[in-house]
Amino acid sequence: MSGQAGVAIVGCGLIGQKRAKARGDARLVVCADIAQDRADRLAATAPGCKAVADWKVAVSDPSVSVVIISTLHDTLAEIAHGAVAAGKHALIEKPAARRASELEGLAEAAAASGSLVRVGFNHRYHRALQKAHQLVTSGALGPLMFLRARYGHGGRLGYDREWRSDPVKSGGGELIDQGPHLIDLARWFLGDFPEVEGFATTYFWDMPVDDNGFLLLKTASRQVAFLHASCTEWKNTFSFEIYGRDGKIEINGLGGSYGTERLTYYKMLPEMGPPETTTWEYPMADNSWDMEFAEFLEDIRLTRQPSAGLHDAIEALKIIEKIYGMSGYDHHA
Repeated sequence: MSGQAGVAIVGCGLIGQKRAKARGDARLVVCADIAQDRADRLAATAPGCKAVADWKVAVSDPSVSVVIISTLHDTLAEIAHGAVAAGKHALIEKPAARRASELEGLAEAAAASGSLVRVGFNHRYHRALQKAHQLVTSGALGPLMFLRARYGHGGRLGYDREWRSDPVKSGGGELIDQGPHLIDLARWFLGDFPEVEGFATTYFWDMPVDDNGFLLLKTASRQVAFLHASCTEWKNTFSFEIYGRDGKIEINGLGGSYGTERLTYYKMLPEMGPPETTTWEYPMADNSWDMEFAEFLEDIRLTRQPSAGLHDAIEALKIIEKIYGMSGYDHHA
């Protein structure tokens, strides 16, 4: 790909707008949204950008090389299949589909058309998580034992009447909304989880989907990820702790309403007792979207498979589906 990448954004809501701002030097060529006025508004932010209501027009545009898909969950996979069939690279927002089966054949189609597909697991690109991954891979924590993480928000009046509470549009509730970020981060640090236990339920909101998901995931060597995703948190919370034999990392906050992003590294001393403690704070604005897209442009330049790709989305969805099955939810409407 030579020169500036031409980008199409399909789905011009909040996330589509974030993506437009984080596109680096790529050129925004076309915006598509079933609500034409939303497409018009986003297109107006970039010179010469077109606005259309039909995503098929956007993905077949010859000046487009990268399609960013930020629609509701029910059309993510369909549009991704269309983008790849048109020979475009695609960034699909998580969870990438309502269930793993919707992504069947997409990796093969992408390989055949030379398209690269990245899934928007932007939390990997938060500064504290990047730092944690460097510390873990450098061996600072020694062999990892387990991790424990919580991610939750407080909802808002009418939350149970929004699209996320409709299983046909969303594929599920909180477990498929904030849950994929937790599962993806756990897989990024610990690897695959052949053993999956958990429970999803609806405690508070008047909706047919879950508002809390509890997960106990085990690797083949019995390392555990103990995760909780909730939209009855009342105060927005992000907490991610990684435990090794030689120390621990604790991450709190993601900026904004989640509080200042902060990483604390506790290094166990030979005599044990109180650990040597180092804290990094990241009070600056979240740049994870910018970092993620910049890496995708680099993937394309190098013809390199993206580090967060379809396999990661499929593995996360399989875990979510298994827990929905155990919990008596049938979202295959």
